[in-house]
Amino acid sequence: MVSRVIPVDPFDLVIFGGTGDLAQRKILPALFRRFCAGQWPDDAQIIGAARAEYTPDAFREVVAESLRSHAPAQSRNADALNTFLQRVDYVPLDALSDTAWDRLAAKLADDRVRAFYFSVGPQLFGQLAERIKHHDLATPKTRIVVEKPFGHDLESARALNATLAAHFSEGQIYRIDHYLGKETVQNLMAVRFGNMLFEPLWNSQYVDHIQITVAESVGIDGREEYYDRAGAMRDMMQNHLMQLLCLIAMEPPAKFDPDAVRDEKLKVIRALDPVEPHHIVRGQFDAGPSGAGYRDTVGNPRSTTESYVALRAHVSNWRWAGTPFYLRTGKRLIERSSVINVMFKDAPHSIFGADAGRHANVLSIRLQPNEGITLKVTIKEPGPGGMRLVDVPLDMSFAEALGSENQDPPDAYERLVMDVIRGNQTLFMRGDEVEAAWAWTDPIIAGWQARGDVPKPYDSGSTGPGDAELLMKRDGRRWQGINP
Repeated sequence: MVSRVIPVDPFDLVIFGGTGDLAQRKILPALFRRFCAGQWPDDAQIIGAARAEYTPDAFREVVAESLRSHAPAQSRNADALNTFLQRVDYVPLDALSDTAWDRLAAKLADDRVRAFYFSVGPQLFGQLAERIKHHDLATPKTRIVVEKPFGHDLESARALNATLAAHFSEGQIYRIDHYLGKETVQNLMAVRFGNMLFEPLWNSQYVDHIQITVAESVGIDGREEYYDRAGAMRDMMQNHLMQLLCLIAMEPPAKFDPDAVRDEKLKVIRALDPVEPHHIVRGQFDAGPSGAGYRDTVGNPRSTTESYVALRAHVSNWRWAGTPFYLRTGKRLIERSSVINVMFKDAPHSIFGADAGRHANVLSIRLQPNEGITLKVTIKEPGPGGMRLVDVPLDMSFAEALGSENQDPPDAYERLVMDVIRGNQTLFMRGDEVEAAWAWTDPIIAGWQARGDVPKPYDSGSTGPGDAELLMKRDGRRWQGINP
């Protein structure tokens, strides 16, 4: 099966922080892969902007080296690499200064899409929005792309939204969460709303509970200062896992339209019950073969910041009444894996007797690695001598099912940056959605602080603190393996 490439309109994309890690490691390689796929028009261009005093040629050398490291397959095509680099320009520019904006303006065309990517610290978002507007760089076709974190709490999120809204309309603001660009995340909607098989069963009558796991084997090296202020709750749970929860729990939108989809996601967040303290587990990794413990890593021997959090959430609506959602995420775990497990209820009556054991269907949606979907079904074990039941997987790996050209699925940033150019906000968060997520998260964090909670230690390379297992065991359930 060959995927269709739909070209986008001519555009100018300005990357503030173009010399930074995110731009070099993710954004520019994603743009290069889309260029090699033939999705770019001939007159599109990328303009890097940062404080570093590079010439355009020097910046192109930096970009070329980045592409060789992070897009090796495509960068081996010397002609494609050279042609791409000719579309790359650079302007030395300080976001806190009013100089050099005229040089940037001179490089922009008047009649095309204008996208400004804020690949910088969140403290600069408002300054950049203000200066883009003040220096008359904004047009009706202008979009701004804002990376997380979208605030540190509800108050700061509201302040950031108000600042951006003072200069741009909501339809011009693209709050990017790269998890929403993953092929399997997008397939959640296709699986649910495109298959009659699942949607009638997608409710509390048939689903016992749902598990969402985002596990990382790496630590926090290079992010120590930020992470010790944020922790797993702010860094992962409030955004990435919240978005996965919304896509799993949302009602069918009237149509596949940005606001229709985001309206339904917002309803899920607003329907979340407050989380009771005994339904939350916080953890902090200890030293292990992969490196120092958390407190030594951040240089704070008394840090009470969590590197792991697991909790039980409830969506109080008719569809999900009584069905718990178990969410967990952590650093320095046994494997890197993101998976959603929809655990269906047991059959109401077994005709096979007690010896057959308990069996239930499980739909596992793998986000990373090896993106795909597995449905566990119960069958008779082969062989003579009685009715012995076993659970076997019906497994679909996207790379295998969709052909060799899908062995290397598109990076999330490839889809999302092209959606910015298209003007499609379906996979981007709306301002009220961000604020609703913080409104649910803030009381949890405030409760930890008021009680003086200290995270439970857990071994690096494990599945997390033992209390997370007890969280499930108290409910008569257990976590599925981190990488099923």
